[in-house]
Amino acid sequence: MIYLDNAATSGVKPKEVKNRVIYSLDNLCANPGRGGHKASLAAAEAVYEVRDKLSSFFGAGGAEKVAFTANCTHALNFVIKGVLKAGDHAVVSDLEHNAVMRPLKAVTDNVSVAEVSFFDDDKTAESFKSLIKDDTGLVICTAASNVTGKILPLKKIGRICKEKGVPFLVDAAQGGGVIPIDMKEMNIDYLCLAPHKGFYAPMSTGVLIAEKSIGKTLIEGGNGTDSLSLIQSAVMPGGFESGTVGLPTICGIGGGVDFVNRRGRKNIYDHETSLISRLYDRLSSLEKVIFYTPRPENGSFAPVLSFNVSGKNSEEVAATLDRRNIAVRAGFHCAKSAHEKLKTTDVGAVRVSPSIFNGINEIDYLYEIIKKI
Repeated sequence: MIYLDNAATSGVKPKEVKNRVIYSLDNLCANPGRGGHKASLAAAEAVYEVRDKLSSFFGAGGAEKVAFTANCTHALNFVIKGVLKAGDHAVVSDLEHNAVMRPLKAVTDNVSVAEVSFFDDDKTAESFKSLIKDDTGLVICTAASNVTGKILPLKKIGRICKEKGVPFLVDAAQGGGVIPIDMKEMNIDYLCLAPHKGFYAPMSTGVLIAEKSIGKTLIEGGNGTDSLSLIQSAVMPGGFESGTVGLPTICGIGGGVDFVNRRGRKNIYDHETSLISRLYDRLSSLEKVIFYTPRPENGSFAPVLSFNVSGKNSEEVAATLDRRNIAVRAGFHCAKSAHEKLKTTDVGAVRVSPSIFNGINEIDYLYEIIKKI
């Protein structure tokens, strides 16, 4: 199988991830933070170590700013529903995932949508700036679109948010571990991550990094602290870690951070982007291939390419590729606003997303099959 659906979840897991997961299963038998014995303390230390690695990787203010959630969607819900009140105003991009748009809809209809330019980041930033009002409670944008791969100008948007005094939330499900993100430099207040993508970790654990407080909790329960009180404090990280955390997965995340640091985030990004650029250039020779973005230049796009074949539904194309043992994603990618922007709500889009473990020969084979289609 040629696996090219890494934007959904990483297909190949590096040895660092596997080794850390196996180590946790073999050696960390206890519940972290739920006891004073040596085994529990060792488990808690392992969790803390991964918090610290993530804080350092993203330029956050310390390990205590990092909470582990059920997934990235839960992390986004914690922030959106914990910061905004009913009726509050929010500003989002027109490329947002439903993990942002649906929680927002549950809180408020008072949402302004900033237009993302594929060609001019200044226009994108100005669009955000023009929509911020006195009652804006939160600005939210994706780090990189899961449909188009477009990287948003986080530093410019973050600077505007700081000047306006508005909290800034970044959905880095698609960008975390792949593109450069520094919370301090970019004035990001809340960062939500899906480590099973950019850090090659097992599925089922997300990450919330919060530099500012979150007004209220969304899920309450035992978290190993202040157990005699029935009121749960919304203090990081424990306020957002009710119940037992996924220790093996968290250890896998730590292994993923080690892998990305060892191989070099930029080296990984450059390799994956070169594959996407090669595919774009080769598919450009086919008259019936429809693109929705300019050529994915290095630094402007995450390694994701969406396209269609004229006269065919995206799922039909993906099914043909699957019969040739090529795994891609088709359909609507849980991103209503992005497909409305691209005018693909009728056919969806075929999405190709390679990883560091893919090679040129696989991209060329994919091209040959598309050519036959």
